[in-house]
Amino acid sequence: MKKLLFKSFILLLITIVACSKSDEIVQEESVNYQKDPLSISEINSKISETLSTKGNFNWSNTDAHFLWSALVHGNNILTVGYGSENEIFSENRSQSLINKKDELVSLISKNEKISKDKLTIVEHQIINVFDIEVKSIETIIALRKSKNVRYIEPNGYNHYTNDQYQRSSSGCSKNGETINTAHYTTIAPNNAQVSWHFNKHNIQQAWNYSTGSGVTVGLIDTGVSESQQLLNTVGFNDGYSSGRFVQKYGTFIDSAWWWSSNYDGPHDKCGHGTAMASTIAAPRNDNGMPVGVAYNSNLVAYRATEDVLLNDYHERKGVSDALTQLGNRSDVKIISMSIGYIWSIGNISDAVKYAYSKGKLIFAAGGTSTSFTNGFGVIFPATMSETVAVTGVNDGLTYERCETCHSGDKIDFTIIMEGDNDTSKAPPVLGFYNGERRYTGGSSVATATTAGIAALVWSKYPSWTRTQVLNRLKQSSDFYPSRNSSFGYGNIDALQAVQ
Repeated sequence: MKKLLFKSFILLLITIVACSKSDEIVQEESVNYQKDPLSISEINSKISETLSTKGNFNWSNTDAHFLWSALVHGNNILTVGYGSENEIFSENRSQSLINKKDELVSLISKNEKISKDKLTIVEHQIINVFDIEVKSIETIIALRKSKNVRYIEPNGYNHYTNDQYQRSSSGCSKNGETINTAHYTTIAPNNAQVSWHFNKHNIQQAWNYSTGSGVTVGLIDTGVSESQQLLNTVGFNDGYSSGRFVQKYGTFIDSAWWWSSNYDGPHDKCGHGTAMASTIAAPRNDNGMPVGVAYNSNLVAYRATEDVLLNDYHERKGVSDALTQLGNRSDVKIISMSIGYIWSIGNISDAVKYAYSKGKLIFAAGGTSTSFTNGFGVIFPATMSETVAVTGVNDGLTYERCETCHSGDKIDFTIIMEGDNDTSKAPPVLGFYNGERRYTGGSSVATATTAGIAALVWSKYPSWTRTQVLNRLKQSSDFYPSRNSSFGYGNIDALQAVQ
């Protein structure tokens, strides 16, 4: 009798718990099944609140209705990362991974009520991710329950700025400028120009030991101008710069159709990438133009994005593809990215991890303020542990970030970018067109400068690993062995780094 009563009690308890869980699921799904999506302003308000309180935003931490709402406002482009956390990327996918992807496509087909052959899918080659058109909230809920999903993101959502954003002060510009002669010094051969900020980091003195020869730097940005011959094959080897190469590729697709393969070519149409290429590798010759930090290094430049903000599906995929392509090149040791966004982007995060797994030393800009990023801390992908985050400071006696630069505990290094008290002095670089120069600064140029210094170190010590090069940069910085809560290891002494 006691056994019967006990069994009855257990059965009742199981029933109560099951009903309780069922009620929770029904309650949760009743929220997720709201008929209408949230408005763009409601979505943005929640994103801003999360960024302000937590310092970061991740779509995985939102409910299905919120994610679906962003999906609706983002051309229904859903990025699906599949496999386990140990299966982020693979050069040759196992049958098990292929099966996982196929199961997810079948799940989507069922919930979207569309046959598989009618689904619009774009698959990534290296990282285990595919992009697919999804319209139903039922699909979102079903995918979130699947053990084969690492993450899902509305990768077409780009309305956070309400299309009112302004490019950063170190962003798009094709205009040449008159450069104050106090902002550079001249060296051989015959009037080659060294930016004032190089001397703040003893870069000119470091050239007595290394000029970057034999090191290849990958640049992921807006491309390099075809109108600036000093950064193209014609003028890249000139004067004291010799025996090196420059290559240009394009992974950005300029199309209103997210599934398009209409690549936009390798040439810069913005000006930002040209300025970064100049900072890293502009030749040292007698043209009376600014010299790059590693003026004998090789350069592989990708037009992967339209401007500095990764707020478009094609830009995000373009950067992801550029990272995997550079990751696959054994000659590329360093990757410089003076681009980013205020929240993590899954397919870029995956691609960063892939390039990192290949031994690349990846530098990323800590953030240069735009009309909407101002006030936020370090931006993605500089927030990742696989990247080295860089920002700019002024040349005062105490550390102060430059006027538009971001700072925070994710920053690893700093480079002097402007005069004390936010004066307008900024580094001069090659202009978009032949014979022109311009000013540009912020964390963008700070990042490119640091990538150039790393090339000097790796050229001096070609057998070193990424860790050894990074450690030398740390040991040559102001705060080492300590770390500042806002500026990492601080300003780098390039001369000390190469000795």
